[in-house]
Amino acid sequence: MSVKYTPVQWNNNKWIYDAIMLAGVGLFLYIFLYAAPGILSHERPINPQVHNARAFGACAFVMMTVILCIGPLARLDERFLPLLYNRRHFGVMTVFVAITHASYIVDWYFAFSMSNKYEALLFANTSYGQLKGFPFEAFGIFALAVLIILAATSHDFWMKFLSPPVWKRIHYLIYPAYLAVVAHVSLGILQDQQNHAFTWLFAGGALTVGVLHLLAALKERARDQALSVAGADWIDVAGVDEFEDGFAKVRLLPDGDRVAVYLMDGKLSAISNACAHQNGPLGEGRVIDCLVTCPWHGFQYDVRSGRSPAPFTEMVPTYNLRLQGQTVQVDPKANPPGTPVDPIAIPQGAVT
Repeated sequence: MSVKYTPVQWNNNKWIYDAIMLAGVGLFLYIFLYAAPGILSHERPINPQVHNARAFGACAFVMMTVILCIGPLARLDERFLPLLYNRRHFGVMTVFVAITHASYIVDWYFAFSMSNKYEALLFANTSYGQLKGFPFEAFGIFALAVLIILAATSHDFWMKFLSPPVWKRIHYLIYPAYLAVVAHVSLGILQDQQNHAFTWLFAGGALTVGVLHLLAALKERARDQALSVAGADWIDVAGVDEFEDGFAKVRLLPDGDRVAVYLMDGKLSAISNACAHQNGPLGEGRVIDCLVTCPWHGFQYDVRSGRSPAPFTEMVPTYNLRLQGQTVQVDPKANPPGTPVDPIAIPQGAVT
């Protein structure tokens, strides 16, 4: 078994994404530290170390909340799909913010301990049998450890080395980590409550994550049931007049996969919507010279065959299409990856 390490490939999308993310982190910290001290219970003098720790801790929680909201938002509305791009960069940045929070805490509360400050963090409070006074630090340590593991294994190398299913299961740890953060903060508030600004902030964030996941699950369940009831051999994609040259219409299939149907030069072709590299949304790419480019990492495929241009060897499944009047239909049974399918022509004048 051999897996080659390939450095992160940067493109304009990644630069813009990361720049917006960094600007957001900077703006949050500025507001927390300087612009809204009264709202966030800083009206009484507090140590700058604690002030900074709260700012970075709150920022890490908000970043985790945003990360967990991106997935269901994209499932509810495809316009949010661009936010999925490079979401792993978001996660890595969250780890650095969380580590900064932990560093401030350790350096202030445990630096003058008789023992090593990290040992003191683990053993200074062992009152696990009571709610008020519970050592909430344990939840924070668990969450931080999980975030570090997820960040360390976020590179494509680890996905290939571990296999996508194993890698995905490991990264589901983000959910228990988020719950641990909620517990960490909730128990901390119980012990050091000044006003309810923090309470509303964290409760609102956690509630938003839960509601969005529930809505996304209900939407997909209803859509899957509708497709199942239809039970047709062919699935309607869209009317021919709804296509735009060079772009795709994406439809969910009964088996849960998505197909991207492209119009190019008056002809239609269909391939899987999932890039073979990292399941990027091929349906959001534009077709140029019969090649669609994955917006995530730039992998290309010929939409007539599902094959990457030589010397690359990636392949995705293709699908058969037909016209029923003015409606484009797709056969939900995918062809093996890389199977050429002749494009079908649409009537002249059907596309605006």
